[in-house]
Amino acid sequence: MADTVEFNNIKELLYSKEETLSPFAQKSINSKGRNKKEEGGDPFRTEFQIDKDRIINSKAFRRLKRKTQVFYTPKNDHLRTRLTHTLEVSQISRTVACILNLNEDLTEAIALGHDLGHAPFGHSGEEALMEVTKNGFKHNVHGVRVVEVIEGLNLTKETLDGILNHTGIHKPKTLEGQIVKIADRIAYLNHDIEDAIREEVIEENDIPHEFKEYFGNTKQKRIDTVIKDLYTNSYNQDEIKMSDACVNFLNNLRSWMFKNVYFSDKTKQEEHKIKTIVFELFEYYKNLYGEQDAIDYVAGMSDQFAITTHKEICRK
Repeated sequence: MADTVEFNNIKELLYSKEETLSPFAQKSINSKGRNKKEEGGDPFRTEFQIDKDRIINSKAFRRLKRKTQVFYTPKNDHLRTRLTHTLEVSQISRTVACILNLNEDLTEAIALGHDLGHAPFGHSGEEALMEVTKNGFKHNVHGVRVVEVIEGLNLTKETLDGILNHTGIHKPKTLEGQIVKIADRIAYLNHDIEDAIREEVIEENDIPHEFKEYFGNTKQKRIDTVIKDLYTNSYNQDEIKMSDACVNFLNNLRSWMFKNVYFSDKTKQEEHKIKTIVFELFEYYKNLYGEQDAIDYVAGMSDQFAITTHKEICRK
């Protein structure tokens, strides 16, 4: 019979494996901990593995499967949802963390949790809540509220920092969080191109030649180009960064996508209807329960639940 490891030593073994990571990696044994101290601990999982499992088992994570990524067309099962986007971000993030010898568990936890604060109907829903709430609405800030207050997951401070700073001007404190911030952009720019072509918003030939020449002419080639650039510029460094050329091409591609996809007439054709649903739901629940409870409830809705609930309210 093969030798076995004593149960009490499993966690020590996991910690010892992390000692082989890059000196710039965030090791779980050095975590700054959780906002609420927990007694006992887990004998089989590191702190970041626990975070990942708590996120996957949360109600907010399950609801992502019925939240819009960009295109609201419920009859097309091939389009990305907020959940499938999250899984693609997770896969890219883990790949980058692996080749840079950083902490894959922390990277995956942040990636899986990064969009838990999104409202229904994608960015149109987020914009609607921004417009009607007193202090505005940002999905990254709300995401921290979802995991800490609403679901009470009590995640580590490193995972919370990654969720909070995966978008916006602030840089995550860990390299693992910085990976997710870039992987999020890599994922959505590339899969949104595929979905836009599928929805006939653009055609393959519409993509400017300069982007095809630099990144390649397929989704996988585009992703590989950026990952190679990240590896070249970030390996054994204390920061995750890309070359100036890669940054410029990504920024230009993003600008092109906003003009030709995200702000296109076809993409925006249902925006007024979507915003009206969010506006009226928010006002209804605000009058009943107050602003913060209304934000929490409406932001947590899936697309279809929001539509169904709105119809019921309108009948009252």
